Formats: sequence, structure tokens, C-alpha cells
Amino acid sequence: MPPFKDLFKGKQKYVTVKPTSIQTEQPDGLWTKCTQCGQLTYTRELAHNLLVCHKCGFHFKLSAAQRLAITLDEGSFVEFDSNLVSADPIEFPGYAAKLEKTRQATGLEEAVVTGQGTIGGYPVMIGVMDFSFIGASMGSVVGEKVARLFERATRQHVPVVMFCASGGARMQEGVLSLMQMAKTSAACARLSEAGVLYVSVLTNPTTAGVLASFASLGDIIIAEPGALVGFTGQRVIEETIRQKLPPGFQSAEFVLEHGMIDMIVERRDMKKTLASLLALHERRHEAG
Repeated sequence: MPPFKDLFKGKQKYVTVKPTSIQTEQPDGLWTKCTQCGQLTYTRELAHNLLVCHKCGFHFKLSAAQRLAITLDEGSFVEFDSNLVSADPIEFPGYAAKLEKTRQATGLEEAVVTGQGTIGGYPVMIGVMDFSFIGASMGSVVGEKVARLFERATRQHVPVVMFCASGGARMQEGVLSLMQMAKTSAACARLSEAGVLYVSVLTNPTTAGVLASFASLGDIIIAEPGALVGFTGQRVIEETIRQKLPPGFQSAEFVLEHGMIDMIVERRDMKKTLASLLALHERRHEAG
């Protein structure tokens, strides 16, 4: 029998889902075209509006750094576990090179950034997934960083806010990536048993193994408008059940209507909403 690493050789090539970037109409980037309605907007004006289209309200993807900057109080962020980087556990062809290329392109070491800071003066443990890093896929390091964040929050009794975004498990790490679903879910359960607040924010897209684990286990689950929220793609579901799915299936608005999430919050209101939730949680503990 060939070595385990050789079992993948000669198989059909996998399809890589590339992250959607903001498309500009001019080389100098003065204008940005909305990928939903086609509206052209001055890039500076769009940035001032937190990368939300003025015409249709489409929420462009944010990098982890951008998300942290608009969510946390200025100067409050301290990063955790920045030294953790993915290895190539099953020696998947081309994976090591892909990791290095992605690190250089994004300036990130992995698909999630974790740390602590304050929101409206309230202490919080925070995690932000970045779709530009291999589709924010969950490998062993992503799972480890998320689990460690929950564990720190449990020990210190500090609420957690997790901004989720993912295309699923990282296939290049095989079963090790799937194991992260159980690990993160167990860490989340211990957080809940300790009575610590966990707010999960679903951004576009939040799917597959991340949704099926820690993303859907928040005490309060928020989504950004229009975010894709679902375990697998609409086409796959329709082919499996041989039925046509309703319009807007797996949109944030659809899953809110069907009770899967608690609220939809626009980006400009997110920090204020999170601060209010943290304040309510703190007052509850003081009263109890």
C-alpha cells in the first residue's frame, strides 16, 4: 500500500474558491463598482461608509484588520497566538506553496485573528475570520486559535465576540480539519457552562463546518444584511432533495425569518449593538 501522503496523487483536481475582491473600474482605484447592483462609487466614499454600497446596501467583505479597526476601541487590541502557523500534516500537493503565497498576499499568518480588547469600554475576547486567506477555511490552526480564545474567556470570565466567515473545512489537511468542529464546539460548551456570554456574528459567507460548529453556538447570533448562511450550496441541496428551493434561501433575511439567528445588524450599527449587549451582560452579573 502506498504511503498515506501518496493516496492523493493522480486524483481529479480540486476546485479552489477564490475570494471576491472589490473590483475597480480604473487602474488607480478611484472608483469601486458594487458587485451586487453595479453602482460606481468613489472608493474613498465607500471606505467612509464602511464598505457598504450607498445604493443597495451591499456589504463588501472586510479584512480582519478592517473589522478590528471599526469594532474595537482605538488602541485596545492585543493579539493572541500570532506565532501559530499551519504546517502541511498530510503533505498535500502544493499546500505548502499555497500557504506561503497567501501569507505574502494577505499579510496574515492564518485565516483567523484572535485577541482581546474593549468595545465601548467593555472588555471582550474577539476573533475575526478573514475570507481572503484560503476562503477562511478551517484547518488545525484556525480551530486551535478559536478553541484557545474560548478557553481564555472561560478562565477569565470575559465575553466573546466572534466574527465568522468561511467556505468550510480546509481539505488540504484532511480529517484533521474536520476534527476542529468537535474541538471548537467542546470549548464553546465549556464557555457556556461557565456562564460567559458568546456573541456570534455571521458575515458573508458563513458556511459548512464553521457554521456547523462554533458559528451557530452563540448565545446571541447576529448576521450582517445579505450574508450567505448555510451548510452547503443551494445547487447541491436541490440536486439531493430534487426540489426547487425558495427565493433568497440561505440569506441572512431568510434564516432570520425561520428562527436560525436572532437579529440582522447593519455594519454601521454593529459596534453600538455589541456594546449594548456587553453592557446588559455586565449588569446582569452585577445584579446576580
